[in-house]
Amino acid sequence: MTKTEQFKKQLARIFDDNLRTKQWENWVDYAIIGLILLSTASVFLSTFDISARCQQVLHIIDCITVFVFTIEVSLRIWAADEIDPKYKGFWGRVRYCFTFYGLIDILSTYSFYVTFIPLPHAVLKSLRVVRLLRVFRYMRSFRLLQEAVHSKAKEMLISLQFLVIVTLMLSFILFFYEHAAQPEVYDNGFRSVIWAFAQYIGDPGGFADTPPVTFAGRLIACMIGLLGIALFAVPAGLIGAGFSEAMTADLHREETAKNIQKLKRAFERKLDRPTGFQVVPQHLSICDIQARMGMKVDEIMEAVASSETFRLINLAVTQTIDEHPQDKLAVEHYMVNRPYGCCIDRGSKVTIISPSSLADPCIGNFSYYLALIGGFNYISRELGELRPYRSYYSFADRNNQEEHLPLFMEDLEHLTSREGSWTLTTLVASGANEPTYPTIFHFSAGGAKGDERFEGENLIVEDMTAYRAFYEDLSAQLEEEEKARVYLGRAKAAAKMFDAEPAYGAERVRFYHGRWATAHDDFGETAMEGIAQTIAQQEAPVRAVLESLWEQVKAE
Repeated sequence: MTKTEQFKKQLARIFDDNLRTKQWENWVDYAIIGLILLSTASVFLSTFDISARCQQVLHIIDCITVFVFTIEVSLRIWAADEIDPKYKGFWGRVRYCFTFYGLIDILSTYSFYVTFIPLPHAVLKSLRVVRLLRVFRYMRSFRLLQEAVHSKAKEMLISLQFLVIVTLMLSFILFFYEHAAQPEVYDNGFRSVIWAFAQYIGDPGGFADTPPVTFAGRLIACMIGLLGIALFAVPAGLIGAGFSEAMTADLHREETAKNIQKLKRAFERKLDRPTGFQVVPQHLSICDIQARMGMKVDEIMEAVASSETFRLINLAVTQTIDEHPQDKLAVEHYMVNRPYGCCIDRGSKVTIISPSSLADPCIGNFSYYLALIGGFNYISRELGELRPYRSYYSFADRNNQEEHLPLFMEDLEHLTSREGSWTLTTLVASGANEPTYPTIFHFSAGGAKGDERFEGENLIVEDMTAYRAFYEDLSAQLEEEEKARVYLGRAKAAAKMFDAEPAYGAERVRFYHGRWATAHDDFGETAMEGIAQTIAQQEAPVRAVLESLWEQVKAE
């Protein structure tokens, strides 16, 4: 990630408009609110008859606040794509400028620079007063009101449609009766329609100075009056109900945020003794989280669904058919710093790629710590839809596969653009509905499944010679480790048969009536030789029995 991208992300955190995050960025929010209030007070004081010196001070305040707001609004527009990905690109930023707050920012700030355009002084002053509306983005009450109106928008639209249709119908009926009584007043249907709708807004244009004179016309006028009451009563009731629902939802969000923090504390780092690294567990079962954090199942589910760094997994899919897995829900934790998942550039020539962390449980955690321990670059696909699943590993067109695949490939190409770079892609070979494979590592160079040759069609390895050397070298090491494991296992089994007490780390094995046999090198072969030498030192009757038993152990 470049310094420019890091700066833009920092701006997105600063402009989150949330005064309750308890971050240092909140001081920037409070400073902006203070400048807004100071600017509004300056415009208010300028309406009084004050001295020329005071007017000069107010003008300086206005210039300073406009200068600061110009920088702030310009940075908001520039970092709009980090605040919300839908504002990415030139036209995305144009859309941001035409949002409610974006339009207020532009009108209340950039209007200072249109003084060269001959606009009325009152218009310019009015635009600067609009600056006070910018405070609304920091007010919880206004945000809740927005949510209430948005949640009840369909209901209010339906009630408005009903009101318009009924009013039009009544106004036409009014025309038929009143045209016969006063044709010079109600000479067409448009007059009656204007008269009816004018009742709803208090008749500012004097259209209602010609009231109906017939009994039917007056009855219709009463009905329109009742509709006028409903015009305000129904939306007010809907917004009131929506406001109550918004407050309830806001409290629910706060509780969910607390539960997310509990989940994060549950995934505390622990020391991994073989590597010496502090690592986060791959996953925690639902029961384990309940026991650790005292959370209910529905609280865990809601927290996982609302978080971008947790997901539910079924541990049964990490086991093979031979193990007869049982369904078991667990929570997996992962890192996110990109729209598709995670990308970490450590300046290495080696890049660990995990293209299926979203679909394959635990592979992302394994890949992340493999990259961390080795000091390698890391890129992982953690976010997206599981159904239908669109792969980041195999695809025909990066631009028509999945929304964030082009960005994933762009970051991957950046990580692998260094001279001498190479990648290691981690995938899951054994899992649900598959048998146990006889090998620990599963290599794939492309080609048909089951084809173990290093040649053929559709291969994905560029340097097959280096790949084959790597494969053979690693295979030899794995074979040596397997041989060592077998030797050491036999030595320990033999020591156990002869009433031995293996020491920690198998550095020495206490053997038969307190005698010692060394077992610390040659993958356990010294332990085997030491046991044979100890047997040879025994007295004849005992030695014969031990030699017979030892031959049986070696034969196994």
